[in-house]
Amino acid sequence: MSGTSADGIDAVVVHLQGQGRGLRARLQAHVHVAFPAKFRQQVLRACLHGGVAEICELNFALGERFAAAALAAIRRAGLRPGHLAAIGSHGQTLHHLPHARHPSTLQIGEPCVIAERTGITTVADFRVRDMAAGGQGAPLVPYTDWALFTHATRPRVVQNIGGIGNLTFLPPRAAITDVLAFDTGPGNMIMDAVVTQLTGGKLTYDRGGRLAARGRVSAALLAECLKHPFIRRRPPKTTGREEFGEPFVNGFLTRARQRKLSPNDIVATATAFTAETIADAYRRFVFPRLTAAELARVQIILGGGGAKNPTLRRLLAERVPHAELRTHEDFGIPDSAKEALAFAVLAHATLHGQPSNVIGSTGARRAVVLGKIVPGNG
Repeated sequence: MSGTSADGIDAVVVHLQGQGRGLRARLQAHVHVAFPAKFRQQVLRACLHGGVAEICELNFALGERFAAAALAAIRRAGLRPGHLAAIGSHGQTLHHLPHARHPSTLQIGEPCVIAERTGITTVADFRVRDMAAGGQGAPLVPYTDWALFTHATRPRVVQNIGGIGNLTFLPPRAAITDVLAFDTGPGNMIMDAVVTQLTGGKLTYDRGGRLAARGRVSAALLAECLKHPFIRRRPPKTTGREEFGEPFVNGFLTRARQRKLSPNDIVATATAFTAETIADAYRRFVFPRLTAAELARVQIILGGGGAKNPTLRRLLAERVPHAELRTHEDFGIPDSAKEALAFAVLAHATLHGQPSNVIGSTGARRAVVLGKIVPGNG
């Protein structure tokens, strides 16, 4: 898995038993392979400005890197490639256009290269089948959230804060048709881009939320950001770098400088924007579905890189004071491993012929089996 931040690849080895809500997952290894700075910039540039030749070559280059990451995870688990049933590869999203005249999405990282280098059957390109069935191709992680985190008595919100923020709402004893999931807006994407620009590339993210903690939030700039049309849109909805990437960041920085905000104030405001978009999504689309008793018992399970930002967590906690905040690590899943684990689960479902898109969240007309299968050598 390589997310919208394009900072590198997370790969896991996971032992899976059962299917659906009876699924059990045991994580055996996790590796993170960072992209070199020059390669990361090449990926980010391709997302908005890539030509056909560049994307063609990048597809294979990423396939090589995904294969190497998979083999590194297998070695860390003390296993050999022959022990693996399959690889599930999300790839690297270059563009996602759910509202275009011809809704479409593009993830690269050639699965044939992965299968050839590892010898392992590879399942990839998960999003396109959901879009072909009338969905937005996202979010796809909710199937895994439903399978692993549904509780008998407590409502739960599983909140990922990667490049983009997204949530999965799980009522007690939820059936797959009860699940609500959608993108909440920017996660780390704007914060990371702002820090990178303000430091001239010396920093690529706000480590420990220290810069934001030293700054003051500009209420006026925050209010302007919250007028973005995506924030007011009702689910199902999904977003990405197309709406919150370079053009948005440049406009955000221009308005911040017009207000003569300090660098720390700018980072603080970007961080508050992420926190407020998440809390706003809860207030408008999740909490109204709960009784007063359920609202008092709701758990929010944070994951992704943003879960490690104490300033972001504090800002979110201030906005939802009645909720219990937990992390994926409280459940034995490293924050940075969660999305990679999710695509292992999706590959498992595909190989067993199980539909795994949550149609109430993607908007698809029907549940479908996701992904394309490239056979390995076995």
